[in-house]
Amino acid sequence: MGFEFLFIIVAMLGLMFFMSSRQRKQQKAQQAFRSELEPGQEVMTASGLFGTIVAVDESNDRITLDSAGSRSVWLRAAIAKRVDTPADDAVTAEPADAGTIAPADAIDVPDDISGLDTAQREYREQQAKGDDGK
Repeated sequence: MGFEFLFIIVAMLGLMFFMSSRQRKQQKAQQAFRSELEPGQEVMTASGLFGTIVAVDESNDRITLDSAGSRSVWLRAAIAKRVDTPADDAVTAEPADAGTIAPADAIDVPDDISGLDTAQREYREQQAKGDDGK
């Protein structure tokens, strides 16, 4: 009975070690991320507020965010992740046919099943003509 108990204790200590080492790695990665924050970056807080960093106060460990024209001060630890914004030309580029729903080269799909019979008949006719021409 002593061997089984010792084995269980060693297994539990091993699991605790591996779990804590993974937590330490995650904490180090978060600290590295937060130490690299600088003005101009767009970020999201842990509560879901999106904003652009305006100022970083290293001594008090605070970040000033500008969100929709209003500024707010946050603890550095409240910044959850950096938000990558798409390229400006992709955002501002407007498609050529802005007033239409589908692009010009879109396939015309009938909105009811009645058009499918015609398309199937035309396909069979083309196949028959192709077989005769050989």
